[in-house]
Amino acid sequence: MIITKKKPYTKEEIGKLSEEFETYIKTVIDIDKKICCAGANRHFENEAILLKDGSKQKGLWGGGIDLKTLAIDNNSMINIRPNDKNLSNEIQDPETRKKFENLMKYFFGVLF
Repeated sequence: MIITKKKPYTKEEIGKLSEEFETYIKTVIDIDKKICCAGANRHFENEAILLKDGSKQKGLWGGGIDLKTLAIDNNSMINIRPNDKNLSNEIQDPETRKKFENLMKYFFGVLF
């Protein structure tokens, strides 16, 4: 199940988001609009929903959360964007990475 929100996910919603991989949830966050789309099988599916809803590509970054360890990652193929000076699947700009991680902690705060 894919859920897009501007507010933190509830434990019940996180349970639904984990249906795809059980212990891992893929996310894409619009770091400008502070919107999270999570729960898809592939990051590009979350990304497409946000783009359709008016997000701009430059603000979208992908990653996920491991529900067992609560480790947050910023690893996604959608992050490879040479035009935005990101040549890796990891978020390379420290400021952008920090914004993404802080928003992940906000959206999944009920777990911490």
